[in-house]
Amino acid sequence: MELRTLEYFVAVAEERSFTKAAARCHVVQPAISQQIQALEKELGEPLFERLPRQVVLTSGGAALLPHARACLAAAASATLEFADRSTLLSGSFALGTVGGLEGTRIPRLLGEYHRRYPGVSVSLAGASSPSLLTKVRDGGIDAAVIAAPPEGLPAAVGSRVLLEDRIVAVLPAGSRAANRPMTLDDAVLSPVISYGTDSGVHAFIRDAFAARALRLDIAYATNDVALQVALVAERVGIALTSGTSPVLAADPRFVVVPLEPAIRLRKVFVWRLGTQLGAPLRGFLDLWTELSDRPAPGGATA
Repeated sequence: MELRTLEYFVAVAEERSFTKAAARCHVVQPAISQQIQALEKELGEPLFERLPRQVVLTSGGAALLPHARACLAAAASATLEFADRSTLLSGSFALGTVGGLEGTRIPRLLGEYHRRYPGVSVSLAGASSPSLLTKVRDGGIDAAVIAAPPEGLPAAVGSRVLLEDRIVAVLPAGSRAANRPMTLDDAVLSPVISYGTDSGVHAFIRDAFAARALRLDIAYATNDVALQVALVAERVGIALTSGTSPVLAADPRFVVVPLEPAIRLRKVFVWRLGTQLGAPLRGFLDLWTELSDRPAPGGATA
C-alpha cells in the first residue's frame, strides 16, 4: 500500500468522482481507476460503490478513510518539516482574494504557511471573482479565492471548495422578523443595494430573479458588504448580500432574513492546471489537505 495510492483514494472519497479526483491529483483518470482497483484487490473488498453520477464509500472504504488521512498527514508533516529545515521552499506565491474571507480558513492557512515557509514571499491581490479567474487562467497569479461562476469553472482550472454560501436580505431593524423569509417578489418592491456587475456574486442574484421573470434594478451597487449594510442602517433600501460575511454579525441596526427561493453559491480556491505546480503553491495545497480535518481555533469556519 503506497502513499500515492492512499492520496488517490482520499481524493476520490472527498470529491465523490474519479474525474474530479484526477484533476485534483494532476493525473489522468485511468491512473486513478487502476490504483483504486489495485488497492481494492489488495484489501480484498470494494472501497467505492460506483453510481451513475458519483461514487460513494462502501463500509470498507469508510473504515479505511481515517487511516489513509492519518498516513498522508504524517508523511506530509515529515516532508514539509524537512523542506523547511533545509530551506528548500522559497520563492513567491501570489494569491487573489475576494472580500468576506475573515471568518474562513484562509487567514489560518496563511498564518501557518508563514510560520512554516518564512522564505516564501506571499502577495495578496483583491479584486472581483471574474477578474481573478481570468488572472489565474492566464498565469497572472498563482491561485485565487473566488465565487464559482454559475456556468462552472473552465476545464483548465483546478479547484477546492472553501465554503457553501447563500444570498440573504438585510433590512432595517424592526421592519421584519428574522425568521420570516423574504420572497424575491417582495424584494423587488424596495430599493435594492447589492453587488455591481463586475462581481461574481452578481450573476447568481441576477439569474435567480430572471428565472422568476422579475426585473431587478440595483439602486446602489457596491461590492463592499460593510457599505451595503451601512446603507441599510440609514434606511436607503434593503441589501442582497453574502450570508457568510462576518459583517452580518449581530447588529441592532438591521435584521438578516433568508430569501425564498434560496440563492446558493460556492466560494472556491482555484489554480491553473496544465503546468507543473510551483513549490509554493504545492506547499499551500498540501497544507490545506493537512489542516482540513483539524478543528479551527477561535470558531473560524469553512
